Amino acid sequence: MQKQSYFITGTDTDVGKTYIAAGLVRHFVQAGVKTIGMKPIAAGYTNQADILVNEDVTQLTAASNVTAPLHIITPYAFELAIAPHIAAQKSGATIEIDVIWQAYQQLSQMAEIVIVEGAGGFCVPLNLNQPQYKSMADLAVKLNLPVILVVGMRLGCINHALLTVQAIQAYGLYLAGWVANQVNGEMVAYQENFSTLKKLIPAPCLAEVKWGSLPVFD
Repeated sequence: MQKQSYFITGTDTDVGKTYIAAGLVRHFVQAGVKTIGMKPIAAGYTNQADILVNEDVTQLTAASNVTAPLHIITPYAFELAIAPHIAAQKSGATIEIDVIWQAYQQLSQMAEIVIVEGAGGFCVPLNLNQPQYKSMADLAVKLNLPVILVVGMRLGCINHALLTVQAIQAYGLYLAGWVANQVNGEMVAYQENFSTLKKLIPAPCLAEVKWGSLPVFD
């Protein structure tokens, strides 16, 4: 893989974006590259010993070999595990892409590679403030990073993957590749679905992550 920063998106929520993003961070760290994971928007925190903890952020920071303040790694942190724009509304906050952009720039000065993990799917809203409506796709455009699509291998993934690929292309972004992540070990016709995606997605499969295995990148 090219040694550069990437934007990680997925076909849906709970498809293993963080698992794959952390694996990619470790891949570059093992290659001796200063790498940090960024989760610009994190929703869903638990109280552990009077400290609010988000599992995704914890995974990314544990994989990184560069440290940074949490408010830069995650400019927007919300307690409830719900869609970003709803979490922001309930917290009285407004998600601003420029704030995330500035945090990304800071991390870029600290590390050679920043792996940015989006929240939810590619088109999930960040706010509903017309005419300034913004989505995760707009954030990806602002960052202008190559996109890696994590496909949660389950029933319906072919349609979800192809629609997401179309959206990425419609926003003028470069799809660097995709990852097949087996989200459970019981998918019927897994191999047929995987083969179909390999034929139809116009980008290389960077890794096939079987259920219970670690992501491995070339």
